[in-house]
Amino acid sequence: MKIILENLGRRFNKEWIFKDINYVFSQGQQYAILGPNGSGKSTLLSVLLGNLTPSEGKIIYKNQKEILPEDIFNSISLAAPYLDLIEEFTLQETIAFHFQFKAYQQGFNAAAVLDLLALSKAEDKPLKYFSSGMKQRTKLALAFCADTPILVLDEPTSNLDVQGTDWYLALIEKFSKDRLVLVGSNQSYEYDFCQHQLNILDYKK
Repeated sequence: MKIILENLGRRFNKEWIFKDINYVFSQGQQYAILGPNGSGKSTLLSVLLGNLTPSEGKIIYKNQKEILPEDIFNSISLAAPYLDLIEEFTLQETIAFHFQFKAYQQGFNAAAVLDLLALSKAEDKPLKYFSSGMKQRTKLALAFCADTPILVLDEPTSNLDVQGTDWYLALIEKFSKDRLVLVGSNQSYEYDFCQHQLNILDYKK
């Protein structure tokens, strides 16, 4: 799987958030998308996810053959603080619902995801009663345990304590191999494992 950016740009009104990005993201590699808060990291990730269209340039998704932008969601797992979960669902229902649309990683099922989360006592509790940290752990587990070639993590340790951050880094070790990993962050401990860095400030006009 590759994501190829050709002269990519995105603007809001007359202000360019980023412009003239020429870059190739390749499967099996980890990439940090860097920049201060408000610089456009999440905007770039949204464009890469197909949630926003570029203002100029284009994105090419290739996995043996080219994938249409409207179909790329099938190949992507996302965890982000702004990603909404269905608050009325229990944890069990959330896992069952998510994996109607994504395949499990090899050797995983709903019980294994629950074990990974270590939230078995809360499996029948609606998510509206979860703490922000529990919700973030749930989002991360769903993303990591889905069998997709692209893994997108935006501010992955938001709302996590030190123990939760260690858990996140263990997930990276276990589940990032052979995937194209994109990490939007300005916290070095979230992306220290990445071999490549793209700083959004390098593409301001």
